[in-house]
Amino acid sequence: MLSRVAESIYWMSRYVERAENVARFISVNLNLSMDLASEGHQQWLPLVTTTGDDKLFYEHYDAPTKRNVLQFLTFDRNNPNSILSSLVGARECARSIREVISAEMWEHINNFYLMVKDVGGADGVSEEQLVFYEQIRASGQHFIGITDATMTHGEGWHFGQFGRFMERADKTSRILDVKYYILLPSPQHVGSPFDELQWSALLRSASAFEMYRQRYGRIIPANIVSFLVLDRAFPRAILHCLSKANDSLHAISGSDPESFSNLPEQRLGQLRASLAFTSADDIINRGMHEFVDDMQRRVNAVGLALSNTFFAREADVA
Repeated sequence: MLSRVAESIYWMSRYVERAENVARFISVNLNLSMDLASEGHQQWLPLVTTTGDDKLFYEHYDAPTKRNVLQFLTFDRNNPNSILSSLVGARECARSIREVISAEMWEHINNFYLMVKDVGGADGVSEEQLVFYEQIRASGQHFIGITDATMTHGEGWHFGQFGRFMERADKTSRILDVKYYILLPSPQHVGSPFDELQWSALLRSASAFEMYRQRYGRIIPANIVSFLVLDRAFPRAILHCLSKANDSLHAISGSDPESFSNLPEQRLGQLRASLAFTSADDIINRGMHEFVDDMQRRVNAVGLALSNTFFAREADVA
């Protein structure tokens, strides 16, 4: 497969996953703001922090109000991680490889982009905010289903799987970081109904609330960390995502899954092993923020190694 094609499939999948994840964060926060009857900055700044774009936000907006944050995360083309920017990127990737992907994939991603663009052109979301973000979530999930049902599960499909699961692992780590360091305003709230409401919102941000309840029942922070980081079966848990990405990476190279034949396989294998042999207590005692920082650094290192190994053209490395 041409490196250009592989790279486009990889980024197309990452961009769609990113758009869906941002919509999920926003949708949950809209529901939470109604439960708390709050529109304050404390409620909306964490969404910007989740994407790591605080500095960029303050270059264009004076305060993290609900309206400013929704505009920045949804429609702002100056924000490369906004939903619209992500779908622009996904659509451009899909357009460049229309001969490789299915017609259904192209039609869906094009309509997905146009739906969001049209709402943004109508001066943003209004009374039907929740419906709009639920449509984005559903469209992202539909794209995964269409891809699985209409694209041959060969090398190109595995590049898409790898990109999707690496993006998902990164976003799950970020929502945990926000809960630990921003959402809880003061120590006296720990263990309160307010605290439980926020932990429940965090689970819903990862579409994990019902599955967590089935596994653990009560809302206990250490169990939530275990479920979202270390669970091997839940599809948005970090370890599960890294395992699926590892499977696809080895399918691409044809190497032994228990060994490595290139740098991205080595780095991803080391990252996955470090999680497979840790515990929620280890993570909490180390510090969630420190864990997340290290996780994001290592996920980025895997992505860079993948790019240098599979996507670099001769002109890039000359």
